[in-house]
Amino acid sequence: MSRLLRLFTLCLVFIGSLASAQTPLRVGSTPTGIPFTFLDTKTNKISGVMVDLVNEIGKDQGFAVEISPMPFSSLIAALQGNKIDVIAAAMYITPPRQEVVDFSDPIYTYGEGLFVAAKDSKDYKAYEDLKGEVVGVQIGTAYAKPLQASGLFKEVKVYDSISDIMRDVNLGRIKAGFGDYPIVAYQLGQGVFPETRLVKGYKSVWVGSVGIAVRKGDKATIDKINAALRKFKADGTIDRVLARWNLK
Repeated sequence: MSRLLRLFTLCLVFIGSLASAQTPLRVGSTPTGIPFTFLDTKTNKISGVMVDLVNEIGKDQGFAVEISPMPFSSLIAALQGNKIDVIAAAMYITPPRQEVVDFSDPIYTYGEGLFVAAKDSKDYKAYEDLKGEVVGVQIGTAYAKPLQASGLFKEVKVYDSISDIMRDVNLGRIKAGFGDYPIVAYQLGQGVFPETRLVKGYKSVWVGSVGIAVRKGDKATIDKINAALRKFKADGTIDRVLARWNLK
């Protein structure tokens, strides 16, 4: 009887560990951050650089990945509220964010881009050249507070997505918009907003690196993510993913 009980107990432990291993990692990503993360209308799934990388990490570390689309501004709150386990998006590693979440090793470094209406031919070099104008920025980005605190602009309007900013630039509601340079360049390169242009002469001020975020103190998850990223950096996987999305 005791032998059967031990066997039964071992079976329960095995089943429990198997179920645990199959529990997917819940990943929050944005549907509007192409090419980092975006909703692919052909598949109706979130795709992009960060999604590709987190899927590769899952394969390497032996866990399934479940992607949940959500607005950029709600990602950290969802992570802290235990609605997701990981943030994989175009999120800068910044000191204020590091106080509330833990980040992986840096993955990709860039700054903000400036875009205006195509008919606006002025060659803006710095954001000071837009003094007194109404400009737009995406909510939750690292550029929003510095732009608002600069005191240079008549108004800094906050938007849910870069596409919304481009729309208002085209309609003449605002003079210019600021957003993640790779995202802005990619979207404009697809010809979706032909009446908008990226200001090539503008010099980025707020340069940072994106990383994958986990809940504060979740050392087990961040260690697995970093182990995979370091392997991918050495074997060229990161470079191949970036090249796939024209970021290399």
